[in-house]
Amino acid sequence: MVNQAEKVKQVITPSELLVHWQGHRSLTRKVIEAFPDEEFFNYSIGGMRPFAEMVMELLGIAVPALKEIVSGETVALNEKFEHENKKANLLQLWDEATEEINVYWPKIGLDRFHDSIKTFGQYEGTVQSSIFYFIDNEIHHRGQGYVYLRSLGIEPPMFWERQGV
Repeated sequence: MVNQAEKVKQVITPSELLVHWQGHRSLTRKVIEAFPDEEFFNYSIGGMRPFAEMVMELLGIAVPALKEIVSGETVALNEKFEHENKKANLLQLWDEATEEINVYWPKIGLDRFHDSIKTFGQYEGTVQSSIFYFIDNEIHHRGQGYVYLRSLGIEPPMFWERQGV
């Protein structure tokens, strides 16, 4: 547990955290691009979901949860997006979400990061722990995408190839 005196000290600024997150999003985009279209929507190992479904989960969390944090209005978690089985459509949604993150991020006041929240009306934490979850969840699913790509004989992008980091 963090005490009050530690909360005043700062290791990373909100803008640095945003750059970190956006670096991960840039790398995840490269993983999406590396997938052949058919395998992006249908390939699975060991009962895991196809990578397209994981990407839709990430799209369903990032911007809607940030909007919740900023507005205080609870929304339902939606992990289904119209894409017509075209990877380009999900990449477009990914790019739009990336820009929306940049729009909503500065609306989170520095004083809000330790506030208690409940994203999607069910996941309790703080603003900060929720954002860490969004990033961690993306890294987790990107790792699954790496396994898929390697099993398909495709070299994934190097994990350190994050822009802005």
